[in-house]
Amino acid sequence: MAKSKSTSGSSQNNAHAAKEPATRRDFLVLTASSMAAVGAGVVAWPLISSLNPAADTLALSSTEVDLSPIQPGQIITVMWRGKPVFIRRRTDKEIAEAREVKVSDLPDPQKDEERVQKGKEQWLIVVGVCTHLGCVPLGNQGDYGGWFCPCHGSHYDTSGRIRKGPAPANLHVPDYTFISDTSIRIG
Repeated sequence: MAKSKSTSGSSQNNAHAAKEPATRRDFLVLTASSMAAVGAGVVAWPLISSLNPAADTLALSSTEVDLSPIQPGQIITVMWRGKPVFIRRRTDKEIAEAREVKVSDLPDPQKDEERVQKGKEQWLIVVGVCTHLGCVPLGNQGDYGGWFCPCHGSHYDTSGRIRKGPAPANLHVPDYTFISDTSIRIG
């Protein structure tokens, strides 16, 4: 009988402990946990904030270019988002040659008309980064008079389309708008 008294007494103590109000220990655990969460947030914030683009990058998210000094057949290079962008003022002969190409023969089939804006066909704007390994191709060179990447031998035509070599895709055409007849905004 003595055994059952001690067992019942201990179960009464446990029930009493469960109904007991919060102790100082509970308060300290709650406070320490809260401080740890706040500390983790304070430590993580600079890391998360560093993943945002820098102010100078945001400022370069678009760039305006004056096209008036560019002569027919000339290519200029401007920087946009840290990448070179080629702006080529094509001659009538270059436009005609680009349109005569049989699209089905191209590794990355795309018509010349899809790479330029209607009514502004003389202006070709492409990101100047080779689609093979990210080199910068040389202008007015190669087998097709467009660009040639000497690193691995990719040849692009006057429409920026890959014609020969290991590059898998055409030079990328960025988003751009004509602000006037003589200036564009890239981005």
